[in-house]
Amino acid sequence: MYNNYNNAVSVSQAQSQASTIFLAKVFNWMAIGLGLTGLMAFLVANSETAMQIFIVNPMMRWGIIIAELGLVFYLSARVMKISSQAATGLFLVYSALNGITLSVILLIYTATSVAATFFITAGMFGAMAIYGMVTKKDLSSMGSFMFMGLIGMIIASVVNIFLQSSMMAWVVSGLGVVVFTGLTAYDVQKITQIGASGIMSEGESAIRKGAIMGALALYLDFINLFLSLLHFLGNRD
Repeated sequence: MYNNYNNAVSVSQAQSQASTIFLAKVFNWMAIGLGLTGLMAFLVANSETAMQIFIVNPMMRWGIIIAELGLVFYLSARVMKISSQAATGLFLVYSALNGITLSVILLIYTATSVAATFFITAGMFGAMAIYGMVTKKDLSSMGSFMFMGLIGMIIASVVNIFLQSSMMAWVVSGLGVVVFTGLTAYDVQKITQIGASGIMSEGESAIRKGAIMGALALYLDFINLFLSLLHFLGNRD
């Protein structure tokens, strides 16, 4: 019985260690994606030529947005069927394109309010990530509820394109804070479970692709939480 206990502890420790290593890889790629997004946003916002090409030109602007959506859907559907190098490249391309799209934020809002909102977002994201890591509660039901809230947000945002209601925009942003805060905890718990389930023994390619998909999920949670908070906290130039 003592040996069985030791074996159980060893398995548990191995799973915990594998989960921690995998989660670190996910956060590393997420940080790289966010860094690339921030760099591209800064470069485009500080270049009149780039702004004319990517933002002022409506065809180019919409083309970038459509390309971003296409990349997310393609990665989600095909990640296990493409190489790890391709998955990494597509994630980095998406991060760069998103930086171009978000560059307009640096022109609309003051740098101080953008920086303050970023750090507040980082704090909230970090707190929910830690909760997702340490909680013993199964967050699957919360994840399903938050996904329904996300669908509601998308529908409301589309409707508001035609209504142009400032009140609805505030409601959508408030819902966004709740939804993406909850999704952060859910996604971190899911990534932790994937790390403990044996992915670390499946080879470097599978590990990289799993880390990229986890990074994409957390990247989207962070960016959307940041944008939702910015609606409340941002000061316009």
